[in-house]
Amino acid sequence: MHYALCDFVLDIVQNAIEAKASLVRLDFDESERWYSVTVTDNGVGMTESQRERALDPFYTDGVKHAKRKVGLGLPFLVQAVEQTGGDFSLESEKGSGTKVSFRFPKDNVDCPPLGDLAGLFQAVLCFSGDYEMVIVRKKSGRDEAYSVTRSELAGALGDLERASSLVMLRDFLESQEED
Repeated sequence: MHYALCDFVLDIVQNAIEAKASLVRLDFDESERWYSVTVTDNGVGMTESQRERALDPFYTDGVKHAKRKVGLGLPFLVQAVEQTGGDFSLESEKGSGTKVSFRFPKDNVDCPPLGDLAGLFQAVLCFSGDYEMVIVRKKSGRDEAYSVTRSELAGALGDLERASSLVMLRDFLESQEED
């Protein structure tokens, strides 16, 4: 079960990478009223019937995770969004990628806690695979947003699997989140 908003995002980004995306973009916007997230990828995409089944908790394709009998990530997200009066959309075209967008109203008692945003960003940047990750973070009350790309960070920090690179990456991401 997902505990924090970051857990939902991590699951969606992992799905994008597993769908053979070479480019994943994560937009994380925080206003006074909303947490808004969009994950866009150029992976294999889904047909209309696959999109419908992706929202069914009792369905999994059996390909990505051969031993799983259910696929709960998106259904749990939809349930949580509906419970809070938020918004959810899933757009996808076979061969062209997928776009998942959702919003949670921050003032709803059932809105999940944010979680560790710097940790989320570090995790999605460090999944194994050959993909580019772009993160765009906006927060109301700030003069500007920030964005990071996986390739630029790897170029500056070195191999993102080394402990020293991970420490520097975490420090950098935390510094971006400081008010």
